[in-house]
Amino acid sequence: MATTVQQQQQSRAMDAYEKLEKVGEGTYGKVYKAREKATGKIVALKKTRLPEDDEGVPPTTLREVSLLRMLSVDPHVVRLLDLKQDKNKEGQTILYLVFEYMDTDLKKYIRSFRQNHEQIPPKTVKILMYQLCKGIAFCHGRGVLHRDLKPHNLLMDRKTMMLKIADLGLSRAFTIPLKKYTHEILTLWYRAPEVLLGATHYSTPIDMWSIGCIFAELFTTQALFAGDSELQQLLHIFRLLGTPNDVIWPGVSKLPNWHEYPQWSPKSLSSAVPNLDDNGLDLLSKMLHYEPSKRISAKKAMEHPYFDDVNKAYY
Repeated sequence: MATTVQQQQQSRAMDAYEKLEKVGEGTYGKVYKAREKATGKIVALKKTRLPEDDEGVPPTTLREVSLLRMLSVDPHVVRLLDLKQDKNKEGQTILYLVFEYMDTDLKKYIRSFRQNHEQIPPKTVKILMYQLCKGIAFCHGRGVLHRDLKPHNLLMDRKTMMLKIADLGLSRAFTIPLKKYTHEILTLWYRAPEVLLGATHYSTPIDMWSIGCIFAELFTTQALFAGDSELQQLLHIFRLLGTPNDVIWPGVSKLPNWHEYPQWSPKSLSSAVPNLDDNGLDLLSKMLHYEPSKRISAKKAMEHPYFDDVNKAYY
C-alpha cells in the first residue's frame, strides 16, 4: 500500500511539467523541452534511468548532481533548477534533472554558418570564447574538470549571446595528487594529445586543449583536427603542430601509447586558421601547447590581450 502512495506522489511530482518535445539524446538519457505548469516557464528535463542493483541513487549521479548544484551559481554554467524522482511502468527508478532551457548549442550555431558559407563575426567569436574561458576558470577554480568539452556541450542563447557549459556528467572533482583516470572520455576531435597517448595522470590542461580546438572551429566552421580513430587524431595534430619529441615535450616518448611516428615540422597556425588576428593566434598557440604544464590556464587566458576589447563587466 505504501509503495502505491509513494508511486502516486512521485508521478505527481512529474505532473508539474508538461513535456513539449524531445530535444536530444545525451550520454545518460533523453533530454526534453518542457513547460512548468504552475509558472509557464520553459525548462529542459534530462531523464536518467537508474540501475536497480544499487540501494537508491548511484554515487555517480549524486556526484553529478552535487557538482552541478555547486557550479550552477556561475552564469556560464547551465543552472540545475530541480531534481525529481519517478518510477516507470516496470518499476524502475527514473531521475529527472530539471535545467534552465537554452535555445541552441554551439554545434548547431556553427553549422548554421557553415551551411550558408558564412563566417561567424570575429567579435562574436571573441565574446563566446571569453565566456567559455570564464566558465571553465570557475569550474577549475572549484576543483572540477569538465573532460568532455565540445561545441555540442556548450549551450547558448542567440538573442543575448550568453554561453553556458553543460553536460558536466563526465566531470569529476580532481584531487591532488591526481588520481589515475580512465582515458576513454572526450570526443576524439577535442581530445588532448596526452590523453590520446595514454597518460593516466592529467588535469585542467586537457580542457584548455579542447577550448583551443573550439576556438579554431569558431573561426573556420570546420573541426581543426577531425580524426576518426585515436591514431588518425594524433596524426592530424602532428601534421599541423609538428611531431613532438622529448625536447619540446619532456617525457612524451614514455607515454603508454607512444610509437615511432612520421616526422612532420610544425606549420604556422595561420595556415589552418587564416582569419584569426595576431593576438588570437598567440592565444590559440598557448592553448595548443604540447607540454600540458605549459598550456595556458583558463584564468590566464581571460587576461590575454586578445580579450582586451571585451566588455568584461557585462560577461
